Amino acid sequence: MAKGPDAFRTISEAADELHVPQHVLRFWETKFTFIKPMKRAGGRRFYRPSDIAILAGVRRLLHDEGYTIKGVQKLHREHGVKRLVAAGEGASAPAPVAPVAAEAPAKSNGGASALLEALRNLETAKARLDGLLKE
Repeated sequence: MAKGPDAFRTISEAADELHVPQHVLRFWETKFTFIKPMKRAGGRRFYRPSDIAILAGVRRLLHDEGYTIKGVQKLHREHGVKRLVAAGEGASAPAPVAPVAAEAPAKSNGGASALLEALRNLETAKARLDGLLKE
């Protein structure tokens, strides 16, 4: 008999559903802090439906869209776990943000260079805050 959609999955069931080996799921747990299956006595893992949704997003980004582990970590930091779930449901990954200034400012204008750097830092912080608000 098949399990219902809200049932917890063992690591072997999760691996079969996601089409990845079990050791890959264990490896992802070490690289992505947001992957936290429930563990019973003896360390046996049980994946909730929400865990499966997140894993599906990670799998799609890494295997289908060519993201690196660091790229998925950055996407999670900037856009939150909802973005990863959306990727698992088929949403495309966001395009990289274009830099504010295409060219480096002239060396004789040190004040403008410092202002552009501060602007970049503020834009990065805003993107992170926007991602946290979406969670």
